[in-house]
Amino acid sequence: MNPIWGPIAGVSIIVLMLTFVGIWIWAWLPHHKPGFDELARLPLEDDDDGAGTAAGDRR
Repeated sequence: MNPIWGPIAGVSIIVLMLTFVGIWIWAWLPHHKPGFDELARLPLEDDDDGAGTAAGDRR
């Protein structure tokens, strides 16, 4: 096995770890909270047009 694979694997792991931590920090920035709160409430909102009725909801 070529001895260059060890440093390549180490550098790639560090880059992936820093990318993960960067995305995590970006997601927890305070100015993203209003948008995330709005997206979290989206499944709980009713459809106003009635297009999403299930088969058991017919009246």
